[in-house]
Amino acid sequence: MNRDIQTSHAVVAEGLGKRYGEQWALREFDLAVPTGSVLGLLGHNGAGKTTAIRILTTLASPTEGTARVVGHDVARESDQVREQIGLTSQAATVDGLMSGASNLEMIGRLYHLPRKVAKQRAAELLAELGLEDAGDRLVRDYSGGMRRRLDLAASLVASPPVLFLDEPTTGLDPESRNELWDLLRQLVGGGTTLILTTQYLEEADQLADDVVLLDHGKIVATGSPGQLKARHGGERVVVTVDAADDLGPAAEALEKVAAGSAEIDREGLFVTAPASESTRLIEVVRALEDGGVDAHDVRRREATLDDVFFSLTSPRSRATAGPTAADTDREEAAA
Repeated sequence: MNRDIQTSHAVVAEGLGKRYGEQWALREFDLAVPTGSVLGLLGHNGAGKTTAIRILTTLASPTEGTARVVGHDVARESDQVREQIGLTSQAATVDGLMSGASNLEMIGRLYHLPRKVAKQRAAELLAELGLEDAGDRLVRDYSGGMRRRLDLAASLVASPPVLFLDEPTTGLDPESRNELWDLLRQLVGGGTTLILTTQYLEEADQLADDVVLLDHGKIVATGSPGQLKARHGGERVVVTVDAADDLGPAAEALEKVAAGSAEIDREGLFVTAPASESTRLIEVVRALEDGGVDAHDVRRREATLDDVFFSLTSPRSRATAGPTAADTDREEAAA
């Protein structure tokens, strides 16, 4: 492993892999995360994200390859790695029958902080995360956003230089999600390195300096959000309809004049497809009319990370496949 990379990067992995029986949950995983940056780790459920996080946080041993966190080998120096990291998992880690302050003080004591220091650190974190007025309340009475902020506070008690966030904003409303984003930006501004797994691609677009996209346990793309959108994106044509029954006919009509396959969003009642330089909106409108589709909006837009995600991953093939890494990830999460 290159010594310069070790010293300038908080997290480095080379050829990392994890196998369960004959099934590989992660394979040929390479990573180099600069100190004080944010890495977005993206992929469908079962793509290998949770497996990668579990290995990097010493919760699972790799079958092959190596990884170092702040210079310490995750397999041979697990105790030293744990001293350098914080982890906010998908499941809540705080006790609902204790107050917010008591939760943080208890975690501080588990880190062997003196009682007075643990109490002071708990008060600091409650203030920093906007929970000062709720510190004496039982956590079971917290809202979802408050509980998630307390989870983050719990991972920050020991002021770790590297923070792993596994789906940190799952279940939060948009306002709470934006508040958490602001908190994470403040942490990075202070020098913390973040590794973030998320299924909200806007979250990665907003926060990540670099993105790693996983599919079936392997890396399929890396780069900044802007680089990925430029490399795999391009412009899109978007057709919005009034009724779900129009989505199929709209997709068929759009594919006749677009530069690739159409993707249907049933919740948003719209269809998107890649646009070439020669794709003209008037041709799209004519194709929709010929197909008997009454669309109320037809437009072009720049690519998003969602477009990159759908173009490089293969959810349809997973639906017809046998057991995959999804089963492994669920098994690990329950362990």
